[in-house]
Amino acid sequence: MSRKRSTIKDVATRAGVSIATVSNVLSGSKPVNAELRKRVESAALELSYHVDRAASQLRSGQAKVIGVLVPDLDDVFFTSLVSRLEVKAREDGYDVIVASSRDDAELEKSRLRALLGWRPSGLVAVPCTDNVPQILAEEAHRLPMVLADRVDSEGAFADTVTIDNAEAGEIAARHLASMGHCDVVIAASHLSIVPIRERVRGADSFLRRAIGRGATVIELGSNGERGAELFLHWLERHARPTAVLALTNVTTLAVLSALAARRIDIPEQVSIIGFDDYAWMSARKTALTAIRQPVDEMAGAIWNRLKARIAGDESAPQPIELKTSLQVRDSVRDLGAAPEGVPVSAPPLRDEDADGAGQSAVH
Repeated sequence: MSRKRSTIKDVATRAGVSIATVSNVLSGSKPVNAELRKRVESAALELSYHVDRAASQLRSGQAKVIGVLVPDLDDVFFTSLVSRLEVKAREDGYDVIVASSRDDAELEKSRLRALLGWRPSGLVAVPCTDNVPQILAEEAHRLPMVLADRVDSEGAFADTVTIDNAEAGEIAARHLASMGHCDVVIAASHLSIVPIRERVRGADSFLRRAIGRGATVIELGSNGERGAELFLHWLERHARPTAVLALTNVTTLAVLSALAARRIDIPEQVSIIGFDDYAWMSARKTALTAIRQPVDEMAGAIWNRLKARIAGDESAPQPIELKTSLQVRDSVRDLGAAPEGVPVSAPPLRDEDADGAGQSAVH
């Protein structure tokens, strides 16, 4: 026979307090002195009691929950963003429910319906395509929400938080040109996504202006293994470029895997600039130069806008665009004098010379 599930009344009886006190402790809605809090938490643990979110939602009409939708939880950028949002939400007494669309527009609709079924206090969405789901547009007037990363801020129906993707591409291209590179391949994920198109535009436009020659652009998709196969296939049929600019952390891994499979040395034979700067990029024999997205700042901006909307801010949608930086390390070989008119980037700092993380930022 199954054991009866404990109730909030059982916890109150065990702790010798009122039901209201138990509710305040477990929800964090009102301050409770340390001694009572400890008694309630001990009683809840002994009885294996968990808050009934569904019942709470029915009583209040809304759960103190934030929904977060991202395209792919296998992508370190999105998991990093979600992690930071969870910390900020918890500080303000909110739980977070996360869903992934797996880069599938139909699945995205299903995931959104599931998140909305919780009647969340707010929603953060990173659409999987340029076409923001209609269900979000329909909910925007009654549900606080922020759109992030894969969105076009122009004419958006909700607050947006993005990076200056064109500038990010230009920063990377300027560094390559300043180091004498004229034969550049851009490893993109999907050109159907606005941030990727903007990164390509920024890099390619700068190269055309600076050296009179644009980049070769290859789509590798959002799967690292498949992307490596595609890049290997390309390498087998084309002359080796002097440098590769990878536009996501996934395409960075794909390019590295393909170069390793061909035993191509970095940067002696091919230079590389990665995107999204993570610890593994510097924990290599040849540390990677990379474009760093301001993930902490992005999460902060998203959370601040969402909190403002939850608090009743009804102003027009606000577009927030953040800046990236170039973390200069060892993966770009200096081929000699830069073409005339191309500014020379600052020399890279070595880990032992840099302050803190051992990285230099060239904006």
